[in-house]
Amino acid sequence: MDVASRLPATPLAEEALLGLLLPFWQLVIGAFVLVVVVLSIGRLARRGRSRMTTALLVTAAAIAGFALVGVLLQG
Repeated sequence: MDVASRLPATPLAEEALLGLLLPFWQLVIGAFVLVVVVLSIGRLARRGRSRMTTALLVTAAAIAGFALVGVLLQG
């Protein structure tokens, strides 16, 4: 008896339906994130120049940190 015959079979219709819905939900989530980011940037810009500088430095540090963690976990 080989391994393929022991695995439970999943209906192909479920996988096809999920495959069609997945890009739609990614689009909805992406649009929501974009709206929140634009609103937060507008609010931050209204607070003044010094807060914008601090936010840019924090953002740059976060990006560098995520990149470093990604490189360390990859290797």
